[in-house]
Amino acid sequence: MIAGYCWPHSGVAGDNIDLMVSADGGSCRVELLRIGADEQLVGSWEVATAEQPVPDDCATEGCGWTPTLQLEIDPAWQPGFYLVRLGGPEGEVAEAFFVVRAAEPGETLLVLSTSTWAAYNDWRGPSFYTGGHESSQQRPLPRGFLDKPDPHRYRVARFGQLPRPEVEEYFDNYSYWSAAAGWANWERLFVSWAERNGIQLDYATSLDLHHRPDLLDGRRLYISVGHDEYWSEAMRDHVESWVESGGAAAFFSGNTSFWQVRFGDNDRVIGYKLDFHLDPVMGTDAQHTVSTMWSDPLTGRPESEMTGVSFTRGGYAHCRRAPKGSGGYTIWRPDHWAFDGLRLIAGDVLGGEPVVVGYECDGCELALVDGLPVPTGTGGTPANFEVLGTAPAHLWETSEAPPGLPDSYVGELNWVTERLGGGDTPENRERFAHGAAVMGWFQRGLGEVFTTGCTDWAYGLEHDDVATVTRNVVGRHVN
Repeated sequence: MIAGYCWPHSGVAGDNIDLMVSADGGSCRVELLRIGADEQLVGSWEVATAEQPVPDDCATEGCGWTPTLQLEIDPAWQPGFYLVRLGGPEGEVAEAFFVVRAAEPGETLLVLSTSTWAAYNDWRGPSFYTGGHESSQQRPLPRGFLDKPDPHRYRVARFGQLPRPEVEEYFDNYSYWSAAAGWANWERLFVSWAERNGIQLDYATSLDLHHRPDLLDGRRLYISVGHDEYWSEAMRDHVESWVESGGAAAFFSGNTSFWQVRFGDNDRVIGYKLDFHLDPVMGTDAQHTVSTMWSDPLTGRPESEMTGVSFTRGGYAHCRRAPKGSGGYTIWRPDHWAFDGLRLIAGDVLGGEPVVVGYECDGCELALVDGLPVPTGTGGTPANFEVLGTAPAHLWETSEAPPGLPDSYVGELNWVTERLGGGDTPENRERFAHGAAVMGWFQRGLGEVFTTGCTDWAYGLEHDDVATVTRNVVGRHVN
């Protein structure tokens, strides 16, 4: 067995990052790589190791391991994502990570979805999907979260096209949950494309966004990529107030900010989700921070106020028991600045070949005006939100759950109708069953927000139409 983790998860030049390793065999090789346009080896060490005990409560309290190696962030190290690759004498492998933040703020900040990675982490204990309500970030992540083969092939929107034996072999080697969360699925693809196209990024974690109200100071563009599902109140406060004062947010992500979480002792992530009635803040002055979905009436703050869209009106696409659609967006307003350089007419499809509309998608309630979709303005979607593209999506009922989910699973369709529709009835399910992934844009205060409304946008970046839209969004705010 070999496993490891870093703490803290981010730092600037001069800060120390501790690497904790547990491994039998007496020693292991440590390689430190910066992952950008390519993998850059920063350093390597041979370190003595021992098997460190795994506490029964490590899922909530962390592992508490003794540091194996301390890394001081060199001023010469570029801002970015740093992968720690561990190799044992018998060929065992594992990964850990940390982020190097910029000493001085650049124009563009990418915040990695680390709170979501924690929610899906089931290393030696339950995740939020297998009965857990708290997740320590001071423990390893399962294999596949940080490094995996061919993410284009091994993604939720493609698994249904692969031979069953190949899928089973993949999940024999990588975590079942690694298809749903982690750097290796989305952010890595975006970062590689951005650096190859001359887009300079600064980096931070969810925890940085939570703890540092000045994190966005001096920036022009905030970027979210992939599956960015779990947000704290402070994370939202910091992004929304910054946009109000003139910042620009680009959500190249889906299922974004669907659940509210809190950070507890030692920065563990707290999320009661469907068990919100067990959350200790219920019945207190802090009840608005209850860790249920942001669109729940208990919070009074649907995520669509920040992003324009919500998973409650979207759902799943191009995967099990979900509409395949074209794989892309039907474009409705081709003259919008986001499509500059593309020869589109209303009704054309964008991103279909690489399947950008896959896995989890966000939308809004729509109406037709002169044949074009517009938001009805319900559910928190701003009245000035412009619908640029749509694609079909569907929230799962409990009976539609894919293999691997526990028996306690409650479908999002059932949950949304219960909390927003007034009761989980067949009639209410019909109201929310036919969702849509929605790409859109709106102005908020002095700033503005663009959203793709889908987790899988990054899978299309090697295609001209998707890349052009992305460059237009970034280039509108950054030189």
